[in-house]
Amino acid sequence: MPKDNENIPFLGPVEPSEPLGFPAEQMIRCEECLRANPPTRVSCLYCVAPLPLTETSVRLRKPVLRQPEKHQLGYNNILTPAAQASTEIVTDAATLLKLSDENMQALMSQSIPIPVARTASSEEAELVTLRLRDLGLSCVTISDDELGLTDNVVKRVRAMSFDDEDVVIYHSGSEQTSFTWSEVILILPARLIETTMEIKERLTRKKENEILETNEFFRDEVVIDFYTAAHSFTWRIGGSGFDFSCLGTEKALVANENIARLQRLIVTKAVNARFDDSYQRVRNLLELVWSTQPETQSSGWRRERPGKLSVGVATTKSNEPQFTRYSRLRHYLSCHPDKIL
Repeated sequence: MPKDNENIPFLGPVEPSEPLGFPAEQMIRCEECLRANPPTRVSCLYCVAPLPLTETSVRLRKPVLRQPEKHQLGYNNILTPAAQASTEIVTDAATLLKLSDENMQALMSQSIPIPVARTASSEEAELVTLRLRDLGLSCVTISDDELGLTDNVVKRVRAMSFDDEDVVIYHSGSEQTSFTWSEVILILPARLIETTMEIKERLTRKKENEILETNEFFRDEVVIDFYTAAHSFTWRIGGSGFDFSCLGTEKALVANENIARLQRLIVTKAVNARFDDSYQRVRNLLELVWSTQPETQSSGWRRERPGKLSVGVATTKSNEPQFTRYSRLRHYLSCHPDKIL
C-alpha cells in the first residue's frame, strides 16, 4: 500500500509571507560607520547617526520613534486641531505613531494642540510631521530647547504680597521679584501626584534577597503655574511650602482650600491673563507620549550586625515633569500663535 505522504500533491514554491529585503542599490551607507542600512530608516541601525537622503529613502522612510534618554533634550510632534478625519486616516496615523485607533481618535478629537510623538532626533521628528501632513493632518515640531526645559526653568514661589496693581513674590530664599497684575499672561492649575515605594533588603547568598521592610508614601498637591510677559521662566505656587498669609482674613486652616482661594484671587486680579485648566482633562492622553517614568535611588549599604548587610531602594513616580512640559508648551504656543497652522 502506498504511504500517506505519497499522495500529497506538489504545490510548487511557497510565496514568503514577509516582504523580501531591499536590493543592494537601495541600501543607504552610513557616513559615520560606513555600514549599509535599509532605506526606511532615518538614523543608522548601528551608530544612530543621521542617514543621508536618497530618492528612494524620501519615499520609504518610516519613523522609529526612538525616545530620548533622560538627560537628552527631545523633539515633540504637536498635532493641531483639525476637522473630523476619516476612519482610514485615523488608522494610517495610528500605525505611523504606533498607537491604537481608539487612542489616535481621542488625540485627534481634542480642541487644543496636543503631543502625538516624542523623538530623540530632529530628523525623525520632521519625518513624523511630514508623514502626518501627507495624511492631511496639521502638525508642528517643537523641541524641548524651544520650550525652555532647563533644570531651573521652574521658580517655586514661597510667599507673595500684593495690592490692586502690584505684586511682589518671594522665591529662592530671600530673593524677590516685582511686577504688575497686568503683566500676568497665563495661569495653569494642576494636581501633582507622587508615589514612593521604599524597600529594605538583607543581602543573602540566595538568588533573591530577604525583604526586611516596605513602605509606600503618597503625596497629592495642587499647584498653580503662571507666566508674566517680562519673564521666560515658570512661577509655581504649591499647596505645601507656601505662606498663605497674603490671603489675610480669607486664610483657611486647610492648604487645599487656601490654594483654591488664592487661585480665584489671582484670576480675578490678572485681568489680561488666560486661564487654562486643560491639563487635568488631557492628562491620560499625555501618558501616551509623555509618560511618567519612575526613578529609582539607592540609600546605600548598611551593616545591620557583623556579617549582615542590608540595602535600601526607593522608587518614585510623579507627574510633575509631565505637567512642567505641558505648562511650557501652553506658554510657548500662547507666545507663538503663528506655530499653529
